[in-house]
Amino acid sequence: MASLVQHPILQQSFAIIDREIGIHGFTPDEYAVVRRVIHSTADFDFKQAIRFSATAIAVAKNTLVTGIPLVVDVNMVRQGVQTLVARTFDNPIVVAVDQAKVALPGKTRTETGLIECCRQYPEAVYVVGNAPTALAALCAAIAGGQVRPALVIGVPVGFVGVEAAKAQLARLEIPQIVVAGRKGGSSVAAAIVNALLVLAWESL
Repeated sequence: MASLVQHPILQQSFAIIDREIGIHGFTPDEYAVVRRVIHSTADFDFKQAIRFSATAIAVAKNTLVTGIPLVVDVNMVRQGVQTLVARTFDNPIVVAVDQAKVALPGKTRTETGLIECCRQYPEAVYVVGNAPTALAALCAAIAGGQVRPALVIGVPVGFVGVEAAKAQLARLEIPQIVVAGRKGGSSVAAAIVNALLVLAWESL
């Protein structure tokens, strides 16, 4: 496989993070994800906030290489991952909010689109970086047995419903990467996916 050559500025940034992060308990693969998130945010708080389930990294590496679909909540996440997806496994990227022209009563468009994605892509990798309502809907579908994602990346940002949705995910026995608390966002979600793509590529 061709090498994924990283830009020199990215490499310099990684070196700075390596010097400044201090002691941590991450595995090398987990640290590769955390480092990329810190690079995208310049926020070392993510060192404490990111949580990995025991099998999350292994599942990501084993499934991304198969071209498994990526269901993302919003277009900002798609924009953040599409270049590296095209350079690696060309996974289909499905944007949940685009699957709903109008919202169901009492729901957001992203939540509505996510529910439709659960019907069409029950075993995809799900990535939520913006909409806590979408993550809550996904968790409800998992708990109800309607969907069994290969991996869930649950990192929405905000104040309303964010921590509750992440707590829902943490209670589920499913491979997951979650950011505790209010922090997160589309750039964080994209950074996690990109790091996992690199790990999967380099494992071949």
